[in-house]
Amino acid sequence: MQIQDLPYPDPGVPDARSGPRFLWWLGRNQLGGQFKALAWGLLHFLAVSALPFCVGLAVQSVVDRSGTRLALTGALMAACGACIALGELMLHRTAVTNWITAAARVQQLLARRTALLGSALTRRVAAGEVVAVSTGDVEKIGWFVEAVSRFTAAAVTVVVVCVALTVYQPALGVIVAVGVPVLAVAVLPLLPRATRRADFQREKAGRATELASDTVAGLRVLRGIGGEELFLDRYRRASQDVRRAAVRSARMWALISAIQVLLPGLLMIAVVWRGVQLARDGRIEVGELVTVYSAVMLLTYPLRHFEEIAMAYSFSRPSARRAARVLSLERAMDSGGSLAGQVPSGDLYDPVTGLLAPSGRFTAVVCGDPDAAGLLAERLGGHASEPAEERPDGAPRTASVVLGGVPLDELPLECARTAVLVQDKDPVLLSGSLSELLDVPASGLVSAEAALSAAQCGDVLEALAQGSLGAEDAMDARVTERGRSLSGGQRQRLALARSLITDPEVLVLDEPTSAVDSHTEARIADGVRSLRAGRTTVVFTSSPLLLDHADRVVLVHEGEVAAVGLHRELVQSEPRYRAVVTRETEEEAAGELTGRAPLGEVTADDEAVLDGVLEEIEEKA
Repeated sequence: MQIQDLPYPDPGVPDARSGPRFLWWLGRNQLGGQFKALAWGLLHFLAVSALPFCVGLAVQSVVDRSGTRLALTGALMAACGACIALGELMLHRTAVTNWITAAARVQQLLARRTALLGSALTRRVAAGEVVAVSTGDVEKIGWFVEAVSRFTAAAVTVVVVCVALTVYQPALGVIVAVGVPVLAVAVLPLLPRATRRADFQREKAGRATELASDTVAGLRVLRGIGGEELFLDRYRRASQDVRRAAVRSARMWALISAIQVLLPGLLMIAVVWRGVQLARDGRIEVGELVTVYSAVMLLTYPLRHFEEIAMAYSFSRPSARRAARVLSLERAMDSGGSLAGQVPSGDLYDPVTGLLAPSGRFTAVVCGDPDAAGLLAERLGGHASEPAEERPDGAPRTASVVLGGVPLDELPLECARTAVLVQDKDPVLLSGSLSELLDVPASGLVSAEAALSAAQCGDVLEALAQGSLGAEDAMDARVTERGRSLSGGQRQRLALARSLITDPEVLVLDEPTSAVDSHTEARIADGVRSLRAGRTTVVFTSSPLLLDHADRVVLVHEGEVAAVGLHRELVQSEPRYRAVVTRETEEEAAGELTGRAPLGEVTADDEAVLDGVLEEIEEKA
C-alpha cells in the first residue's frame, strides 16, 4: 500500500492479546512493504560490504602492476556506488512508508475503539494513558515495524560477509566469524534493565501528561479559586520525575552504545594484529589484509542496526502493550447486532431501573446522585460500561435497554446510535467553523437556524462573530478548541443545538442547562419541547424549570424508579423528590419522611399526619 492510499478502508481486527502479538499482527499485515524494504536493504548493505573487496583488489592490482585489473576494479567500485545510492534511497522510502502506514493503521484502530467505547473509555483507562497511546506510542510502534526489515537485511549481510571472509582468507575470516556474533549478543544482558527503565519513564510521562491535561481543562476554575499554583507545583514535580527517569534510561542506552563502539574496535585491533603477523610471514597478500580490515571496519555499519532493533523493540513493546490494552476493551453490551434493518421506534424502557420513556413524550428523570444519572443516561443509549447485574435471587438481570420492543444490544451499533443519541453533561466542541461544528449526521428535518433558536444561541452567535475577523456570516465564525473562548453556558447551548439538529428518534440529555441562568433555561425548555414535539426526549435534571415542562417526571432512587408523575404533584406528595429538587438538607428531609419537625416541634401538619395514620390503623383493626 502507498501513503496516498491511506486511510485504510478496513484496518482489520487486531490481535490484542498481548503487546508482542499485536506487533506480530502489524508485521503480518505489511508483508508486501516488509519484503520491498528487505530487498532494497540487501542491495544497499551488500553493495557497501562489497567495497572492501574492491579496495583490496585495487591495492593488489597496484602491487602487481596490472592496469587491466585496476580498471575492472574501478568499474566494479562505480557499480557498487550506484547500487549503494539507489539502495539507500529506496530503502529509506519504503521504510518510512512502512512506518507511516503502521502508525496510520494503529491510529485508525484506536479511533474506532474510542468511538465504540465512548465516555466509558476514560473510566477504564486513564486519560493520560489514552493520550500517550495515540501520540508517542503510535510513533514507537511504527518505528519497530519499519526497523524489522532493515535489521533483517543487516543480519543477512553480516552472515554473508562472515562466510565470504572465511572463504576468502580463512586465517582472518575465522576471527571475524567468531567475533561478530559476540558483538551482536553482547548487549543482550543489558536489554531487560534498559527496558524496565524505559517502561518506568513511560509511566512517569503518562502521569505528567494526565496532570497537564487536567490542569489545562480546569484552568478557568483553578484561577477562580486560586489553585493554579498548587497544580503547577504538582506538574513541576511530575515533570522532574520524568526528567530523572529519562536520564536513568539514557545512561543505560549510552552504556549499550559504548559497548557497540568498544567491541568492534577491539575486534578490529585483533584482526589487524593477526593480519600483520601473517603478512610478515608471507602467508597473506597486502591486498587481502586491506580487504579484511576494510570489511571489519564497514561491518560496524550494519551492526548498528542490531542496536537499533533492540532499542526499537524495548521502546515499542510497552507501547504495544498499552495499545493492545485499549484495543482489547469491549462494550459491556458489545454485540455485532443480530437484528438489521430500519431504526426501531416506540417506548424506551430500561429493565434494570424500571424507567419508561413513552414514545413522543418529554420525560424528565430526577436522580439524587449525578454519577448514577450519568451511568443511566449512557445505558439508555446502549453505552453501558458495567456488566449485567443480578437480581437478589441470583437470577441474571439484563442490562439491555429496549426500544419499541427491540433490545438495543441486538441492533447493529450504527443503528442503535442512530435511534438513540446521548449528550453527556460535559460535551466536547471541536475546533472549526460553526457550520462545520453543526455538520453532523441528521434526519434533515431540523434546520441549523431552528436548533440554534431553540437552544437560545443568539448571544453565542454574536460572540463568535465578534471574535472571528472577516466572518460576514455567523456560521463562518470560528470555534476554538473545545470552545475555550466561550463560557460554560455558551458551550452547553451550542452542544445542545448540535444534538437537536441530529433529530434522533430518542434524544437523551444529561443536565443540558446546568451552566445556564434561569431566564435562559426557561426559554430553552420551551424551545426544546416545541422543537421535539412528537419525538421522544429524556432529560436528566433537577431544575424545576425543566421539570415543570415535562409530560412525565420519573424519580430514580437507589437504582430503582421510586415515583412517577408531574412535577407539581411530586413536589407535594413525594418527600424524596422534593428533597432533590428543592435542595433540602438531610435534617429537613428526615423530618419530612418521619413526620417530625426538625427542631422537635409538633406542627399542625404533624397532627394531621398522625390523625390520618391513626384512622388507617383503626380501619385495618
